[in-house]
Amino acid sequence: MKIDRMRAFMTRDKDRPRVVVAIDTDDGLTGWGECYNHGPDKALPPLLDYLMTFLKGQDPTRIEHLVRLLVQQARFPPGALGLAAIAAIDHCLWDISAKALGVPVYKLIGGNVRDRVKVYAGVYTAPDPGAAREEFDRLNAHWGLTAFKLSPYRVDMHRHRWGDVVRGAAEYFRALRETVRADYEIAFDAHAKIVEVGQAIQLGNALAPYDPLFFEEPLRPENIEAWAELKRGLSCTLATGESLYNRFEFLRLLQVRGCDIIQPDICVVGGLMEMMKINALAEAHYVSIAPHNPMGPLATAVNVHFSAAASNFRILEYRLPHGPGYAFGTGAGEMPSEDQRTQGAWYVKDPYLPKDGHLDLRPDRPGWGVEMDMDVLGVEDYVHWTRKVPVKPDGSTGYV
Repeated sequence: MKIDRMRAFMTRDKDRPRVVVAIDTDDGLTGWGECYNHGPDKALPPLLDYLMTFLKGQDPTRIEHLVRLLVQQARFPPGALGLAAIAAIDHCLWDISAKALGVPVYKLIGGNVRDRVKVYAGVYTAPDPGAAREEFDRLNAHWGLTAFKLSPYRVDMHRHRWGDVVRGAAEYFRALRETVRADYEIAFDAHAKIVEVGQAIQLGNALAPYDPLFFEEPLRPENIEAWAELKRGLSCTLATGESLYNRFEFLRLLQVRGCDIIQPDICVVGGLMEMMKINALAEAHYVSIAPHNPMGPLATAVNVHFSAAASNFRILEYRLPHGPGYAFGTGAGEMPSEDQRTQGAWYVKDPYLPKDGHLDLRPDRPGWGVEMDMDVLGVEDYVHWTRKVPVKPDGSTGYV
C-alpha cells in the first residue's frame, strides 16, 4: 500500500471556513483530515501540494516516520500554517492505517479507557443570566449538555475602569449560579486579552468563589514564566494551551507549573501523534487535558478518538456542526435542511452528536468512524473569516 494522491477541499461550517484533506492510496483506501485554518486559509492548499512531494509513493502506515520527515525537511521549525497542514496529513495517515486493519483509530493508540467522551459547548450570545439559563436549558434538552463556556467580560475592558470589569464579571457569575441549574458546569474564556499578570489574577480570583470549571487563557502564550506567576496567584483552575505548537512549548509550560489543564489543538500541534506526546508530558506532571476544538465535525471525530484513549482526559470543547455560532440548530436527532447541507455545515454525513452530554464511541466503524459527503465537498464553498480586533479609545488596537 502506497500513497498515491492528495486532495484539498475549501469548504465551510456555517460562518467558518474549513480546509479538509483527503489522501488516497494505490489500493483504494482514503484517509481524511482537517486543518486548523483561521487565516490565511488560502495558503494551505499550495502548502499541502508542496508537502505531498515528500509523501508520494510512501507507506502511509509509517506515521511517525512521515510526520518527522515533514517537520525536519523545513529549515526552521514549522509554525502555525506548517503544523496545521501536517496535522491534517497526520489525521489522514491514522485514518488509512485504521481502515486497513478494519478498526477504529483509538484501537491503534492503546484502546479506549472510556466508553464515551464528555463535551462542553461555548455560549457567547447570552448577555444576562436569564437568557443564559434559557440557552443552557435548551442545549440540555436537545443534547443533554451540562457544561458550557462563556466570556467573563460584561463591559468593554478598554472603555471601563478595570475594577468595573472585574466586579461586573464576578456579579455576573454569582447571578448565573443563582439562576441556572446547580449541576451545570461553567467555564470562562478570557481570550488572551489581558496584558498584566496582576489583572489576570484579579479577574480569575473574582470568579473563583463561584466555582468555575476553569479560567481559560487570560494572557498571551509567549511568556511561559508569566503563566507560572499567574498560576501561583490564582485560587481557581487555570487552563491554557490552544496557542502552543508542540511538545517542547508544553514542556516549558508544565515545568514551570503554569496551568492545571492543558488545551492543545489536534489541528494545530501537528496531529494525533504529537498530541499523544504532549499528553504524556501532561500526565507525568499530574495535569489533565481538555482539547481545544472549535473546528468542524471531522476535527471533532479525530478528537473523540484521542479523548477515548487519554487516561487524564477532562472534557472536550464541542461545536455543534450546524446552527448559528455555538448554539444549536435543528432539534435533537433531526437531520439538517437542504439549505443547511448546501452551506457546507454537513460535509460529514454522520457527525458525532451529543447524547446525555457525551459523544459515544463507534467501535464497529473503522478509522475516524464518519462518512464524508462528497456532494458537499465537491462544490467549493469557501467563506472568508476575519478575527475581530478591538480598537481602544485612543485608536490603538487591543492586545489579543
